[in-house]
Amino acid sequence: MTKEASRRLANDHLALDQLLGQLKSALHAGDVEASHSRLDLFWARLAVHIRAEHLQLFPAVIDHLTHPSSAQTLAPTLSEAQSTIENLREDHDFFMHELAKAIGILRPLSPGDRATVDKGMNTVRSLMNEVEKRLMIHNHLEENKIYVWTTTILNSREQTELANRINTELANRPPRFSPNAWTT
Repeated sequence: MTKEASRRLANDHLALDQLLGQLKSALHAGDVEASHSRLDLFWARLAVHIRAEHLQLFPAVIDHLTHPSSAQTLAPTLSEAQSTIENLREDHDFFMHELAKAIGILRPLSPGDRATVDKGMNTVRSLMNEVEKRLMIHNHLEENKIYVWTTTILNSREQTELANRINTELANRPPRFSPNAWTT
């Protein structure tokens, strides 16, 4: 993964943070429709990001540490990488579970029933605060460990190939979202 691809994943983190901020604003405003729309987009974007890491990034790291092609003095041990990736996967599972729960709460809310809306919005706000806290720690770990490792364990050609595969995954979006919606 070239620095360009590492930047792309880190920039994706920033875009997700921005979208999370928009979601939190909609939740605080009590806007059910905007909250649901922002949550749906956040969930989809995060899922695409996670898919790129699960299908491309994580296997590349493990494969290259399992079958090193040369002396990799700055590389983590296989055990360290496996442990880090397992923690990241647990975070990913947490994010997807909590976001599914939030969608399940927002979807049936009717703007006319203020008491139910307030209760649902409060619950979703609480869920999103927990997601946000864990996401900050998670992103720091990714950006300062796993993304950096690829530049120490992969040669230039392998980095470019991985970057291309990651870019393909990140561009593979759910069809219900227009390209303009995705760049919010």
